[in-house]
Amino acid sequence: MLKASLVSVVEDDQFFRESMRRLMKSLGYSVETFPSAADFIASRRLVETACLIADVHMPAMTGLELYRHLIDAGYAIPTILVTAYPDDDVRARALKDGVVCYLRKPVDEKHLMRCLRAAFHSDEPREENS
Repeated sequence: MLKASLVSVVEDDQFFRESMRRLMKSLGYSVETFPSAADFIASRRLVETACLIADVHMPAMTGLELYRHLIDAGYAIPTILVTAYPDDDVRARALKDGVVCYLRKPVDEKHLMRCLRAAFHSDEPREENS
């Protein structure tokens, strides 16, 4: 595990955002949380982020839109998308675009840990059936 690796969580639901913050800390990661994509984009922590966990369904900018915006801006941050409303088409597009994992809420901790390993170690296979 990479203790100095910053995981940024972008999630509009405060309860889920805080539970992800606690989970990342318990796994030994540095973590920063943001209530919106705009807050993350404006943050100086963006350039320090080694892995992004973002909600798919957020107001103003979705998690997938955020991922694409970051890629277009030159930030290839390994990204894990989470959603309470899974959609096979969105999932397929996200994985095709290079998202590491597309996970259903509530997130299975063991599956999330596999996704984090894949995000931090690009030599490991990405999840195809997230």
